[in-house]
Amino acid sequence: MSGQTTFPVSALQNIANRLRIDSIRATTEAGSGHPTSCMSAAEIMASLFFGELRFDPKNPRHAHADRFVLSKGHAAPILYAAWAEAGAFDRAELLTLRRIDSDLEGHPTPRLPFVDVATGSLGQGLCAAIGLALNARRIGADYRTYVLMGDGESAEGSVWEAAQSAVYHGLDNLCAITDVNALGQSRATQWGHHMEEFATRWRAFGWHASVVDGHDLGALRAAYDEARATKGRPTMILARTEKGKGFSKVEGQDGWHGKPFKKGAEADAAIAEIEARFVKTDEVARVRPVPGPAPAPPPAADYGRMRAPTYKIGDTVATREAYGRALAALGGIDPSVVALDADVGNSTYSNTFEKAHPERFYENFIAEQVMVGAAMGLAARGAIPFPSTFACFLSRASDFIRMAGISNVNVKFAGSHAGISIGEDGPSQMALEDLAMMRAVPNCTVLYPCDAVSAERLVVAMAATPGPAYMRTSRPKTPVIYGPGEPFPVGGSKVLRRSDADVATVVAAGVTVFEALEAYEALQKDGIAIRVIDAYSVQPIDRATLVASGRATGGLIVTVEDHYAAGGLGDAVSQAVADEPVRVHRLAVREIPRSGQPAELMARYGISAGHVVAAVTALMKR
Repeated sequence: MSGQTTFPVSALQNIANRLRIDSIRATTEAGSGHPTSCMSAAEIMASLFFGELRFDPKNPRHAHADRFVLSKGHAAPILYAAWAEAGAFDRAELLTLRRIDSDLEGHPTPRLPFVDVATGSLGQGLCAAIGLALNARRIGADYRTYVLMGDGESAEGSVWEAAQSAVYHGLDNLCAITDVNALGQSRATQWGHHMEEFATRWRAFGWHASVVDGHDLGALRAAYDEARATKGRPTMILARTEKGKGFSKVEGQDGWHGKPFKKGAEADAAIAEIEARFVKTDEVARVRPVPGPAPAPPPAADYGRMRAPTYKIGDTVATREAYGRALAALGGIDPSVVALDADVGNSTYSNTFEKAHPERFYENFIAEQVMVGAAMGLAARGAIPFPSTFACFLSRASDFIRMAGISNVNVKFAGSHAGISIGEDGPSQMALEDLAMMRAVPNCTVLYPCDAVSAERLVVAMAATPGPAYMRTSRPKTPVIYGPGEPFPVGGSKVLRRSDADVATVVAAGVTVFEALEAYEALQKDGIAIRVIDAYSVQPIDRATLVASGRATGGLIVTVEDHYAAGGLGDAVSQAVADEPVRVHRLAVREIPRSGQPAELMARYGISAGHVVAAVTALMKR
């Protein structure tokens, strides 16, 4: 192991004050930011970075380095200041904060090599830290994960989802610190400086909790020692601090959240007051171990070893079931593949993976936000996580999914029981917005298989495609229409029926593919030919095939989807052909549905084969 300097308390105090000054200078230069939120956390950051964390500032992504998440992302300037102090980059760069040409953004993003996940949407950092801590177990590393939270974000429900999940998984390699400065954005926080209010709650959730003076470096270091010695459960350090600590004009005063100090007298006075607190020290720093040479990355998995689907044409299999089988098989080939569940594994069929690879299956119970947050953390450290739940319940975690997009992490979402085709459970269970939600995430691949073969093939394609991805699976059993050797590249589609006499193109995905095929047969009896396309890749969509088909069929496309009209397949197709002389007529669910049998629901809400026939017939007459 190589050596890293651990600073004595007197030197740490000087570092804390330099972090304050750097935060003030950066935000004053930017003309925006949160200096007072940084100032309260200065001793916490100094003691962590220069007395506790094992890391290499020149290789922050080292596989075995301790991890740090700044959940209170608005305090980004002090995070950047700490890394500059450690030597990761030149301190002068701090003055580029929030500039369009700088990666030192207003809230941290993984554009910076020392940021694992984007933060700034409060309540997410602890969830992501759970994934980072779980990953240490996955790779057999002894690194620890630390997360700094704000007291205001303790009001977020996702924090308490994470609290129970971390205890369930026994994450004694996880240490959280709450900066209890008692002031939120618009008023005092819920519990102010009543420290036992915080401690009682964390202890009730099963955490080891300690209360310390957050400006007492000795107390903070003792708390870290205690956390490392605690086995079988995570630790929460509740650090009582003063917002704006170090500048008497603002210290502990409301109304200073998100307000930089003015250039000139105000900023100069703040810096001068803090500089007056520097002390001379003759104490000698000691050397502590840091990660040694980075381990060699594991060899890339050979997805060519994935067995071909074993289904026969005509078999009836739900795509959700095929998803589970494929995921389990993929896990046998690629040890970086992990699965997360929210207590519906017997419906999404992710329990197939659990039976095959229990050590890489993480149960979160009915807590979708922490499931997605943990998946983000796992993905940030090289895992390929597949979180699965009912598609409608992923909307609970939509903000986490949004932040996963900003982080561009390799999370592969799966949402089952989508659309009115689930039947009698009714509208609360029918995801009819999920395609819109996932398509809105930049760089997110969105896939919607119609049969078991395409589902299995697309699970592999998801894993092999960098960045976030989403697969929509269905509850009903559907016929297998593809042979086992059929390829399904991301961005492709399948033309299932075609002729030179086609008068319209019908584009479908998932369960509506079979409605389109049934409509094809019905129209054939009347001497009308249509082209049928399975648009299994909703994003990116196969523009070339859509344009060519639209041109070949009189400029007429009909889309049919088990989804609301906004944001789904119809919008994707319309966008793809917008600059072509092609009309797009969209069949979609256009009102809040009710319980019923799948077939009668599809007929009632306008997406059945009969509605496809009626649409084509009517459009031909225009």
